[in-house]
Amino acid sequence: MSIQRWERQAQRGRDILNESIPKQWLASTSSLPPATEKNVIDFPRKSGLLSERELWITDLSATKLVIEMRNGNLKAEETVIAFLKRAVLGHQLLNFATEFMADEAISRAKELDSYFERTGKLIGPLHGVPISIKEHIGLKNRTCNTGYVAWVDKVATEDAHLVRLLANAGAVFHVRTNQPQSLMHLCCSNNITGATLNPYNRTLTPGGSSGGEGASTGFKCAPLGIGTDIGGSIRVPAAFCGSYGFRPTSMRVPMAGIQVAAIGQETIHGVVGPLASSSVEDLELFQKAVMDQEPWDDETSLVPVPWKTVAPSREMTVAIMWDDGVVRPHPPVVRALKLAKEKLLKAGIKVIDWEPFKHDHGWKIISSLYYPDSAALQRKVIRESGEPVLPLTQWVFDFSRAQSLTHPEAWELQLERDVYRDEYNALIKSRGVDFILSPAYPGVAAVYGESHYWNYTAIWNVLDLPSVVFPSGLTVDSTLDTLTEQDKKYQPRSEVDEREWAKYQGPERYEGAPVALQIAGRHFKDEETLAAAKWVDAIIKDDSKQSKL
Repeated sequence: MSIQRWERQAQRGRDILNESIPKQWLASTSSLPPATEKNVIDFPRKSGLLSERELWITDLSATKLVIEMRNGNLKAEETVIAFLKRAVLGHQLLNFATEFMADEAISRAKELDSYFERTGKLIGPLHGVPISIKEHIGLKNRTCNTGYVAWVDKVATEDAHLVRLLANAGAVFHVRTNQPQSLMHLCCSNNITGATLNPYNRTLTPGGSSGGEGASTGFKCAPLGIGTDIGGSIRVPAAFCGSYGFRPTSMRVPMAGIQVAAIGQETIHGVVGPLASSSVEDLELFQKAVMDQEPWDDETSLVPVPWKTVAPSREMTVAIMWDDGVVRPHPPVVRALKLAKEKLLKAGIKVIDWEPFKHDHGWKIISSLYYPDSAALQRKVIRESGEPVLPLTQWVFDFSRAQSLTHPEAWELQLERDVYRDEYNALIKSRGVDFILSPAYPGVAAVYGESHYWNYTAIWNVLDLPSVVFPSGLTVDSTLDTLTEQDKKYQPRSEVDEREWAKYQGPERYEGAPVALQIAGRHFKDEETLAAAKWVDAIIKDDSKQSKL
């Protein structure tokens, strides 16, 4: 059988990855778990492939890594090497990487160590912190394919603005991560590097579009990662992989140098933000390191709002959204929300129920505005190589309008968007709500190919509200998460509700999956939202040190 042109192009992308893998840290095939072993999250410790010190290093949060380096207990070079070794092992198990940058990362770490030895000072707030980076975020002189075969030879001419700021703060970039074809899946598969797997259950997706980042931070291949989000693409991978993710208000974090097919699209703004392996505190660390450099001084589309330090107030009101009125959440998610309510009330937090406001209307608006051109630009890039359109790519293209929006139609939808934002904001104010706690997804990590319903995250994109995803500390339980007799009698409200509810026939399909929650705040209240998420996370997990005001 002859090899098609697109396959030869795709192979060039795979060659970049394969040639970049540090071969000295590859585990032998015989030492790896069989493909049938679903949960590999504890494999680094069980395998003996990492030393006790390397395990200790890679278990540390970014914040603690910086503290250890400041105290002279840890060097940047050994930190980077430990995370590189874990990342190579993680890639063998999960296929999450698109390119390793080992030599450059180690060289940069040595520079940081030399600086510290000379001055006794850290170079910045992220000194020596390894950060994994989603592939479509530009790095100078490196290819930037964005999940499209046609772009495997496309080279970025300079680092993305955000990359430069993080480097200034002392960060070290050691691995680039996978994304889906078209960037518009909550799965993570393309025709170049294939499918990325979930470390808690390798029959499940790690989410998308920042799925490689979900796997990277979930498996602790990096303490921090960079993702992008236009409908849940940071938060869903964080939720599915048991890590933390933050979607900031749009136009705060710099976007220049991030490659997409529809560059310049403004009907729904995409955002860039952090994922973290260990804590909300690390999400704050990332944001502050960037915002303290006043990125709006160079990227004029950004809003000049300096980062401020805030603490949560015991007087805050948290509203729990049990259901968005469109798709009913699965039993493990409901169990996590019940736990959250119990713990918050016990801590003296005012908790009320949130009645969702026209979330189906919100989806109508955002799904129409994702592709004003009916995905013409994305389809064009796919046609250029002749690569096959993957099923979820086709699915997302199909929910766009058959014809491009006319200017008056786009204006009308944008007006609907802005009116809906104001209506929702007025409702939040009238109910005296500070934060809304909700599911991040109808269920836990989805079975591959089944991640169809985005609106538990996309609703905050259309409303442009900052939101944080964090693990509840629960995993799917074969006893506690079975369908009750009442569940079995549930009559879905729509075809979409029926499709999503039918996916949960019991906990067995989702064995081992973590259960995440999401908290959303008010527009431009990014700092307050992160502070509240940090406290709520601590309360739910009974972390007495962090949960006390």
